[in-house]
Amino acid sequence: YPNGPADVNEFQRLGGVPALMKRLHAGNFLHTDVTPTFGRFEEQLLSPRLVDGKLDWQALGESSNTQVLAADDGYFQKTGGTKMLTGNIGRCVVKVSAVAEKYQVIEAPARVFHSQHDVEKAYQAGTLNEDCVVVVSYNGPAANGMPELHKLMPILGNLQKSGYQIALLTDGRLSGASGKIPAAIHVSPEALHGGAIGLIRDGDLIKLNCITGTVDNLTDVSERTLLAPDTETQQQTWGRDMFKNIRSTVSSAELGASFIF
Repeated sequence: YPNGPADVNEFQRLGGVPALMKRLHAGNFLHTDVTPTFGRFEEQLLSPRLVDGKLDWQALGESSNTQVLAADDGYFQKTGGTKMLTGNIGRCVVKVSAVAEKYQVIEAPARVFHSQHDVEKAYQAGTLNEDCVVVVSYNGPAANGMPELHKLMPILGNLQKSGYQIALLTDGRLSGASGKIPAAIHVSPEALHGGAIGLIRDGDLIKLNCITGTVDNLTDVSERTLLAPDTETQQQTWGRDMFKNIRSTVSSAELGASFIF
């Protein structure tokens, strides 16, 4: 889950993490000269089993379900599951592993929001029923601590199922559950730090290309200035005050949203 029929129990039945390690090792993707927390590197490729009530470490065979764990000589796709995009909007990352090829290039007008809650309201009002790139700006680490934008995916997924060309562009965060939606997240620089995502307005033509790795605003924004939206209203006052100093010194998402005390 969330992008396939099998869950973590099926993954574990096939050998779990040791089986995945074995598969990566078969492709020469691991450093074998490391010193593990315990034992030797080779022992990380074994699976624990109870045999007659005693713990036994056993070698793993070929995957018995290659739809969940690829065979030693196979793979699900030739490239990795994420793609970095760059362009006049900034730099961001898209999880493309579950995005169908026909949705990997989206060119559509922008619908701009500053909160996932406002996206939800627009959806409930029926005003998002169109081809569009949903832009959620001022949600980066400096703006609000970069919480999970968990409300967006069910909404955007429903719009896509209805036949619309839909993409997400945000300086906010998703955990990886973006599913079948091309979601360009962690845009850097973020809007609060002067990023070009803050210059996007409703109707701007946005092109997101997960194949070439580009994301651009095709509309001229040279005469625009950044907005100063209220980023405080929907936040808990005590939380805002407690972490104000951290937000004021935090780095961009692409630098890990780190800070120095």
